[in-house]
Amino acid sequence: MSRLPGWLLRHRITVEPLLGSGAYGDEYGPETVVRCFVDEQTRNVRAADGADTVSSSTAYCPLDTVAPPGSRVTLPSGRQTTVVNALRRDGGGLPTPDHLEVQLE
Repeated sequence: MSRLPGWLLRHRITVEPLLGSGAYGDEYGPETVVRCFVDEQTRNVRAADGADTVSSSTAYCPLDTVAPPGSRVTLPSGRQTTVVNALRRDGGGLPTPDHLEVQLE
């Protein structure tokens, strides 16, 4: 498995993984700071439930990042957003930059 090169991970985001819903609303896990590359570009994406939605930015993170749909993310600019979908980009042993593509609202 090949990783994203460290020199590409120029940004840091804070991820609070969604654990589920409780009596008082959504519950999140502890904050984790993740080194990544953030691309702030608006585009249409398909959410985890199959609905078409708009993503305002994408974070390219190490493959072991935990950011399920619905997780709360704070971008380098300070803006808080939500994970629309998290897609594993794993080359299965091919020399590709394996990563987690985190699509954000």
